[in-house]
Amino acid sequence: MTLQVSRPRLPAHRNTQRPALFALSKAYSRHLSRLLYPTAKRTLDLTVASIVLIAVLPLLILVALAIKLESPGPIFFRQVRVGRSGRLFQLWKFRSMVVDAESARKKLENKAAMSGGIRFKLKRDPRITRVGYLIRRFSIDELPQLLNVLRGDMSLVGPRPPIPSEVEAYDLTARRRLDCVPGLTCIWQVSGRSLIPFERQVQMDIDYEQHQSLGLDMRLLLQTVPAVLLARGAC
Repeated sequence: MTLQVSRPRLPAHRNTQRPALFALSKAYSRHLSRLLYPTAKRTLDLTVASIVLIAVLPLLILVALAIKLESPGPIFFRQVRVGRSGRLFQLWKFRSMVVDAESARKKLENKAAMSGGIRFKLKRDPRITRVGYLIRRFSIDELPQLLNVLRGDMSLVGPRPPIPSEVEAYDLTARRRLDCVPGLTCIWQVSGRSLIPFERQVQMDIDYEQHQSLGLDMRLLLQTVPAVLLARGAC
């Protein structure tokens, strides 16, 4: 007769290494994404900007002719803007105002509608031409900035580039907008444009800087299309 001795059942131990390895893998993935993001973003900028420029070339020619026929002066308007880390560059736009618009600006500055008095924006700017009103409403005047994107001055997605006088009035919080490459579109551009108060615009730009990714950029680009077509917040 043999006795069967049962082995004592050992207490089950949880695998404490698996959660730690998962967290480490996730952290490494985020770090790798951060490293690859600038290259992926630049590739997206060059690809989309080139395709869009070719696609809208007939429209650009028509707009240029309309501007020239309506009022004397250059077709394009160039303005110094502030880019990432305070670097200055020349921003290109279709001219949507009369030729002496900049000299008339000082007379209108006290009527600026943007809260905080930092961004100069009027709901009914008398300097805007008839063609200018149409192309501004649907952001067609911004299309030449695709050249700025190709040059690397701007990106497709990022905070809108301010003018130097606006930056001089920035506090430390607002200056954080300059941590990103400026862009054609951003969070507040697809959320109401000029209807968004300046302080809220700043916060949205800071949120973008903290959470920017290729997925977020593509989502904002897709949201830009209906935002432009509906012209919500355009002025």
